[in-house]
Amino acid sequence: MKLFVTGSTGFVGKAFCAYARAQGHEVAGLERPWRLDAPPWEDIRRFAPDACLHTAWIATPGEYLNSPLNADYLRWSREFARGMRDAGARHFVALGTCIEYAPSNRKLCEETSEVSPRSPYALSKNALRQALADDSRQGGMPLAWARLFFPYGPGEHPNRLSSALVRQLRQAESVGLKTPASIKDYIHIDDVARALLKVIESRFEGVINIGVGEGVAVREIAGTIARILAKPGLVSEASPSQPDDYPFVVADVKKLESLGWRPQYDLANGLKTLVDSLQ
Repeated sequence: MKLFVTGSTGFVGKAFCAYARAQGHEVAGLERPWRLDAPPWEDIRRFAPDACLHTAWIATPGEYLNSPLNADYLRWSREFARGMRDAGARHFVALGTCIEYAPSNRKLCEETSEVSPRSPYALSKNALRQALADDSRQGGMPLAWARLFFPYGPGEHPNRLSSALVRQLRQAESVGLKTPASIKDYIHIDDVARALLKVIESRFEGVINIGVGEGVAVREIAGTIARILAKPGLVSEASPSQPDDYPFVVADVKKLESLGWRPQYDLANGLKTLVDSLQ
């Protein structure tokens, strides 16, 4: 297949492009997110993509949740999707976010869990989903909306949780966990790439969770990295811990598993690949 990828040099996009090429697909993409505003449509039509994976969005830790750029990405993304339809693409796969869902103490299901985005980031993502779904129903491209949970692994931003912990512990700095009991669904970036390609190859339509279906506490992430680095005794927990607006965010992955996907990495092996990549 010919696959076009936005954000092709970003965390998710880069991993996907490498994996898709390894599986024999032809891949082209936009390297810079701002080019969503003025894509090279003549080149795109010449490439004649079968499907498009849209990963480009602001994702800088500490900035993305409330950035005013979210509104720009919403506008650009809808216009870009319409352009891809006109360029002949027959399937549009876009990254959503698990925090489109309302907070819950149960696994989050695409069909039954409440959708109630709160931050500008989640609100913009959900608004794009609704707009693209409306366009699809009115004769646009078939849409797959991939709600991504918590990716980690080689290539992630240095200020993401796992990489920040590796940096601190490797420098023998004490680490105080602010939300040690917070439980999230962490998925290795290579498993994300495999899941997204499975969604494309199966021509899936609708909303689908991209996670592993298991929750891991922050204290387990920190403890595992400390063991890998042989840096015991440096991790402590705040008392009392800080509140977390999303203390339990775990995916129901029955839909993804129905496509034949299973994760290849458990937490220890996945974090080992990250630690090794940061040496």
